[in-house]
Amino acid sequence: MLLPAVAIAGFDRVGGSFSMLLHQDHPAWPELARLRVGDPASIEGPLGRGFEIDARSRYLLVVADAAGLARVRAVVDEAVASGRQVTLLLGARSAAEVPPSSLLPDEAEYVVATEDGSLGHGGFVTDLIADYEAWADQCFAAAVPAILDRVAALAKGRDERLGVARLGRRRGRRGDAESATARRRTWLQVALPHEAGCALGVCLGCVATGRRGPLRVCREGPAFGSGELLWEPLS
Repeated sequence: MLLPAVAIAGFDRVGGSFSMLLHQDHPAWPELARLRVGDPASIEGPLGRGFEIDARSRYLLVVADAAGLARVRAVVDEAVASGRQVTLLLGARSAAEVPPSSLLPDEAEYVVATEDGSLGHGGFVTDLIADYEAWADQCFAAAVPAILDRVAALAKGRDERLGVARLGRRRGRRGDAESATARRRTWLQVALPHEAGCALGVCLGCVATGRRGPLRVCREGPAFGSGELLWEPLS
């Protein structure tokens, strides 16, 4: 049976294994939950492009909801392993939906926001970003579209609020928002949620709206620099 794409949440390169984190709402959950140790499985991938940490970044802010945690988990591991400082902001509707801190490295700071105020900050996870935007060299986000829209809106005004130049920009030079270098150096990268169809970029079932035209989430993404995408204006 062909299952939808599943994010790889971590790698053990020495042991030759990888890990996945699946929210129970994920369409692949029922089948994968039936697997037991020793069961055979055929894996195809990796697909598309993931997050990229700029070599100069030392302080990373990660924003996710419960379902998006799997798509940011690997970048948290990579950052911690390379000696960077990481803060993960996790948003959920209630304490019952908050993943345990044991899923993260001990070195990562874990800050929770719940909409009903049952754990951590009472409100939306995006309320917390202002406390970290000056500290963070880069931000990586994976969540439902409404949260990503808000994070992108905050990122757009960050430079003006802080009065700083963008990482990697040089006076008198214009960067291409879709180049590999510009994506790596942008302050905000987002991983878009999607259901992979053909996973080859030909069915166009996972197209996102880019500034220069359609972008295939399974090929050009799922991680994008925020400047590559057109965002819905917030009401």
